[in-house]
Amino acid sequence: MSTQGRIERTLDELYRDDPERADALVHGRRTGASRRGFLNGAGLAAMSATVGAAIPFAGNLPAGLVPAAHAQGAAPAPAAKGPQPLDFPGKDKGLVVLGDRPLVAETPEHLLDDETTPTSKFFIRTNGQIPEAAADAEGWRFTVDGEVNQRLDLSLGELKSRFTPKTYRMVLECGGNGRSFFQPQARGNPWTNGGAGCAEWTGVPLADVLKAAGLKDTAKYTAHYGADPHLSGDATKESLSRGMPIAKAMEQHGLVVFAMNGEPLSNIHGGPLRLVVPGWPASLSHKWLKRITIRDREHDGQGMTGTAYRVPNKPMVPGGKADETDFRILESMPVRSIVTAPANGARLPSGSREIAMRGAAWAGDLTVSSVDVSTDFGATWIPTQLAPTRNRYDWSRWSVSVPLPSDGYYELWVRATDSAGRAQPHVAANWNPQGYGGNALHRVAVLVG
Repeated sequence: MSTQGRIERTLDELYRDDPERADALVHGRRTGASRRGFLNGAGLAAMSATVGAAIPFAGNLPAGLVPAAHAQGAAPAPAAKGPQPLDFPGKDKGLVVLGDRPLVAETPEHLLDDETTPTSKFFIRTNGQIPEAAADAEGWRFTVDGEVNQRLDLSLGELKSRFTPKTYRMVLECGGNGRSFFQPQARGNPWTNGGAGCAEWTGVPLADVLKAAGLKDTAKYTAHYGADPHLSGDATKESLSRGMPIAKAMEQHGLVVFAMNGEPLSNIHGGPLRLVVPGWPASLSHKWLKRITIRDREHDGQGMTGTAYRVPNKPMVPGGKADETDFRILESMPVRSIVTAPANGARLPSGSREIAMRGAAWAGDLTVSSVDVSTDFGATWIPTQLAPTRNRYDWSRWSVSVPLPSDGYYELWVRATDSAGRAQPHVAANWNPQGYGGNALHRVAVLVG
């Protein structure tokens, strides 16, 4: 659109920079002192026309809120640039490519409707080149060295025969999941909620391996190294080398993994051997694992310094200059929930007066205490039923049926609260340059009629 001969920016840009002005320009909307609803029928009619139906709870619509039908609407045909459907052997074609060098692809929320995320639907995050698949998986070797009493050099076959494997269903989540919800836009791949999945992982507890090596009193931190070459091809550079405090490494659920969902770990997911460190950013769960070095200090490898996988101690002005001396390493991931059914953009038959909702929630090192949904733009909230989890770090599957008073346009909102009492915010908070921790509540648009 244009005003006085000047071409306006996109709808997203308008709502990002001045939400209430966007309301006025796009829908002719004005609100009263409550900053909800509409002061005139023309604005309501205009917004109803753009979302394709009457809005039963229009009186509760917050000022400056871009409708989910616009913000998360069904994607048009892919443009020459921008997100593209994934075309990769063994992967669901519904995944969306966020970057091709390195390869990054996320899973739309409706594809995360399975209790256990199938390997075909699991997100992809690489940091360097994808190495060739191992010709001899059982012969793959990895080393544990550094501040240990006995250096270990084991093949995958030896690892399986020497240690007792465990299987857990656990969430793995990219540190940048939710990055696209920050305003202004942060650096990095524009994840929505699709940088997460919950698979069954089979492997040897990392704690058992470290105990076999014998940690010295000087052992403070791990450092992880893989076989993925740097994008530049420079053999002297690491694509990624992250680590964690020994206390986290000794938790029983951290695994040296060789199977995913009952099958040998595929190459794209780090096979034949990777780490899975639940609750913390998935960058710790190193793929194509070749070496774990135990250090006597905090690791300073690729992805451990500056603003990489780090967040500010003190809140900073969105878009402002970072003081890297005031940053700390990102550890436990924040609470998050998603609606997996119905899908965004779903249409129900006219006369439908109830809608069944379901989804998932998780909370890093913590647990999910409750999940609530709203159909009236957050004016009221309805508690959901939480299914039992299999083990720590499993996600909480939730379900609920909610009433609908009439035909029209609805937004289904979901909000999880963790065991420390922290609930998801309405918008991404704690802005940081790399966009970590963007856990704004999830909204889905549906039409009835």
